[in-house]
Amino acid sequence: MKSTPPLAIRSWRRFVAIAGLLIVALVAMIGCSSDSNDEPTKAAEPTTRVIETEKGSVTVPASAERIVVLSGGLAGYLYALDAPVVATDTRVLGVTNLDGGFPPAWADAAKAQGTKELPAGEQLNIEAVAAAEPDLIIGGGQGITSVQSEELYDQLTAIAPTVLVPKTVAAWDKQLEIVADAAGRSDQVPALMSAYEDKVKEVKGKIKVPEGNVVYFLSVSSNKPYLVPPTAALPAMLAELGFKADDVMAKAGNPQLFGSGDSFEVSPELLSQVADAPVAFVIPVSGRPMAELATDPLYSQLPSFKAGTTFELPASSYRPDYDGAMATLDLIGQTFA
Repeated sequence: MKSTPPLAIRSWRRFVAIAGLLIVALVAMIGCSSDSNDEPTKAAEPTTRVIETEKGSVTVPASAERIVVLSGGLAGYLYALDAPVVATDTRVLGVTNLDGGFPPAWADAAKAQGTKELPAGEQLNIEAVAAAEPDLIIGGGQGITSVQSEELYDQLTAIAPTVLVPKTVAAWDKQLEIVADAAGRSDQVPALMSAYEDKVKEVKGKIKVPEGNVVYFLSVSSNKPYLVPPTAALPAMLAELGFKADDVMAKAGNPQLFGSGDSFEVSPELLSQVADAPVAFVIPVSGRPMAELATDPLYSQLPSFKAGTTFELPASSYRPDYDGAMATLDLIGQTFA
């Protein structure tokens, strides 16, 4: 019969066994900890970016969340990009003015976001801009709102990073790129441009462009004759469809362009010489519609009016944003199909 080990020996063996298990567990834990420490730590996403503007380098949010827009002509881009607009100017030439109210093209998007209207006036309401607590301000572009934002640029930058679209940038696609870059939405531009290019191909394939060069009339409230140069946004866009803008600048003796560089005044005495192209577009921007111009002897004797090859486009076609460009293509497709 085997003798039972003394109690002290049994306790010692039990202690050694337990200690061994603890050592194995500790080694395993150290190994796991070492493996996890070998993994690279994921870098935090940057919260800001630096972009280049005419005013120099500007540090903007990586993805802005509270944008204030100082020009109604630029706001449409931000809604097309699904960017958050907390407040915006609502003035779009020939569409909305000092009476307030969102332009129809992006009214639903503005209301859905809860966007506030900035007060419209001869001076930019800097207090209203500050009250919106923006993390990014976008302004510039064309018209009086561009002048206002330029004048108060230093005060605006004290509120939030401010990016101004140069007034020399008239093409809507270039404006879109600048606005998207500022708002951190550049990744959405290719899809928008692809849809536009598809629309151009579709419209170009189904329309018949009238023969001859085209002159563009801008109908303004003063009733003075204004023409649109070939370099402006609308003639440049329709050139993609085959409409060739007449060289009205050369015919007029290369006059000084008005304001943002997309129109010029012609004296009534010279209009018959400068605007003698066989085809014309009329864009009323607070001026008389085409039907009224057709009863004015100054216009009624022009070749395009006499031949019935004058066509009217809405004011939103004159300085189109993305939605305006798409809508203009649709209208051209319907008119010349």
